[in-house]
Amino acid sequence: MKANGSIRIGNQTSFAAAWPLEPFEFAAASGFTAFEFFPDRGFSGRGGWDERDLDAPTRRYIRQIASAKDITLSVHAPLEFNPLRNADDERLYSSVEFAAEIGARLFNLHLDLSQGIECFAEALGPTLLVTAQAGLQVVLENTVFTGPEDFNRFFATLSDAPGHPVTHVGMCFDLGHANLCAATRNDYWRFLDQLSDPFPIRHLHLHENYGDHDSHLTLFTGPARENSRGLEGFLERLARRRFAGCAIFEQWPQPPSLLVEARHRLLKLIESCPNDRPAQL
Repeated sequence: MKANGSIRIGNQTSFAAAWPLEPFEFAAASGFTAFEFFPDRGFSGRGGWDERDLDAPTRRYIRQIASAKDITLSVHAPLEFNPLRNADDERLYSSVEFAAEIGARLFNLHLDLSQGIECFAEALGPTLLVTAQAGLQVVLENTVFTGPEDFNRFFATLSDAPGHPVTHVGMCFDLGHANLCAATRNDYWRFLDQLSDPFPIRHLHLHENYGDHDSHLTLFTGPARENSRGLEGFLERLARRRFAGCAIFEQWPQPPSLLVEARHRLLKLIESCPNDRPAQL
């Protein structure tokens, strides 16, 4: 797996930023090649931002900067939207419209199996349809409550679901959440190893923790600060799976230069990763 431009690394919007576009403009100025917009005000409805705050000129600005800087964009669905509560929620359509207008390629949504696999697969129908119509990939992210067997069974169910477009559907592998999952706590290698092979991993969320809570530590400021063997094994597994997609740092640390340092160290690991079965990240 080589670091010669085949991997796209980026960051994400944040509640902690001074204004919604601050992390994006940092990414553009710092040479990042991916970025994820996460329109969300939280369940309290206070703080943060949502897609309706960004008008047409701002959306054109985002699209123009991303094109000029060769930044691949993605959009994380707002936490307020959950297909189980309302499959036809207005926020689904407004956030997909936002994704299309800024030129994003991918739409990320949490997998929620609290009401069962079949129920979520059925509720996902409008999301699958509207993202397919918009030309977006849709990826389902593992939370701390979903393990590898949940994903195996869900994707098997989804592939058999009649009437839903599914060829554009994949997984967002969240490293920090995999490390907290009860079935694979402190062993995210095992999460990857238990996913069916081949499995459609198309996107990455990268952050660290110590297996205690979802602390979203910047890469190389947690366990990998002193020992990067965990990340090395992670990259080797992605290479064997021929992963293709973007890797998103899900934090806005102070100072933000920690993101640049994390990218630098991650690229060094990718460069040293065995490439007998090369991947295009």
